[in-house]
Amino acid sequence: MIMKRSTHGLTLALFLVLAGLAIFAWKVRAFGFPVFPDETSVVWTVQAQISVDPGPGAMKVAMQLPTRTPGYALSDEHFISRGFGTAVDDDRWQRELTWSVRRAAKEQTLYYRGVFFENDQDVELAPRPKFPKPPELDEPYQTALGEIVEEVRDESADVVSFAAQVLVKLNAPAPEDNMALFLQGPLGLDKAHIAQMIMSAARIPVVMLNGVRLVEQARAAPLETWIAVHNGTGWTVFDPNSGNQGLPSDFLLWWVGDAPMVEPTGARLDDLRISIRRQSVSALNLATERARQAGSGVDEFSLLALPLDLQSVYEVLLLVPLGAFIIAFLRNVIGLRSFGTFMPVLIALAFRETQLVAGLVLFTVIVSVGLLIRFYLEKLRLLLVPRLSAVLIIVVLLMAAVSVLSQRLGVDAGLSVALFPMVIIAMVIERMSIVWEEHGPGNAILDGIGSLAIAAFAYLVMGIDLFAWWALVFPELMLVLLGLTIALGRYTGYRVTELIRFRELAK
Repeated sequence: MIMKRSTHGLTLALFLVLAGLAIFAWKVRAFGFPVFPDETSVVWTVQAQISVDPGPGAMKVAMQLPTRTPGYALSDEHFISRGFGTAVDDDRWQRELTWSVRRAAKEQTLYYRGVFFENDQDVELAPRPKFPKPPELDEPYQTALGEIVEEVRDESADVVSFAAQVLVKLNAPAPEDNMALFLQGPLGLDKAHIAQMIMSAARIPVVMLNGVRLVEQARAAPLETWIAVHNGTGWTVFDPNSGNQGLPSDFLLWWVGDAPMVEPTGARLDDLRISIRRQSVSALNLATERARQAGSGVDEFSLLALPLDLQSVYEVLLLVPLGAFIIAFLRNVIGLRSFGTFMPVLIALAFRETQLVAGLVLFTVIVSVGLLIRFYLEKLRLLLVPRLSAVLIIVVLLMAAVSVLSQRLGVDAGLSVALFPMVIIAMVIERMSIVWEEHGPGNAILDGIGSLAIAAFAYLVMGIDLFAWWALVFPELMLVLLGLTIALGRYTGYRVTELIRFRELAK
């Protein structure tokens, strides 16, 4: 019976390890999932999150979709909603998505997500336009508009130079009176629409180019509007806020025209937030597309299908099992001592924000001062729960004091002390004081040093980018960690520290 238990544990551990490695190898070989991050090219995941407050009846939400994106191409896109029907108008020049529902009882959140990669193909922005009609304004705006057009026409030679001169006057540090009338008047127009109005008065075709900058990462990327003028043969793009010519390399053109990006019917738009994340995942996207076309379901149950903010959370959470395995190995095989089982891994996570040296110093200072105060509380003979509550309050006060003092001294590292898990620190102080009283200061100090050593080693391992990549792309490797942990739990041999301690007996 004992043999069966032993065999069962090792068999289960072996099965988990083989299962995790088999799934890992299958994804790599069958679909080409990249093992290393540097195997991939740069792509940007752009997500539009739309919050709407529905009315009593049917509701529609129309959103402009990226159609013609100079310098970039769309590799994949998803429309995420619950209970809504979707329809896409695939117009050649401007695509539009419409969400619709018969009735919605509460606030709804809709998502659009697209993945873009660099592409050098030449894209025409819009069809050849017709000459616009001159705008009709009330006085004195109509007179001022005519004087601006006449003045700019005298100072320019063609359509492009006309547009450039308009933007020079529009962005002058001290605008002329006629231009200041539009900039500071009650019309409420931004520079892009003022420039469009002036050039329309000159019968110059103008279109609005709306988009976002593809930055490294942004949770609320602002929309930007550029203008393009047609000179009879092609479009020339300008930045209305600076006068610079040509689209920047990081500008993603979303839609063309004056229409709003999102236009609800039967509902009110509460919030529109665009998130951007730069990733080296072009090979990963290709692998996901292969898996989707094969009907394997890998893409549907992938962590990469979660919203971007949740992916950032799981990048950290999935490192916790790795830290737990490190703790089990260092305690059961090496023989290091520590306070608690998972305290070191939580401290290691805090070290990811404070950095190692600063984190060690801050942790040592707080625990040392808290331990002195804990010895004083012992004289008051408090009950257990009130004593722990008092220690927790003291830890919070110490963390606040360290932050304020660091701010006054100009030491930025001290400001990150608030990232430490305060409940864990309070328990460490309580546990260390008990060991100090029962087994002496030597044992208490050794346990404290062991805890910091384990946390430091776990921080160094968890800080390896390759492990974070594997945890997010190949979560099945958690089965390998689980199997190794179970196998480690069956280990009953000597620890390294015991071999060192009793080396004289071995002789």
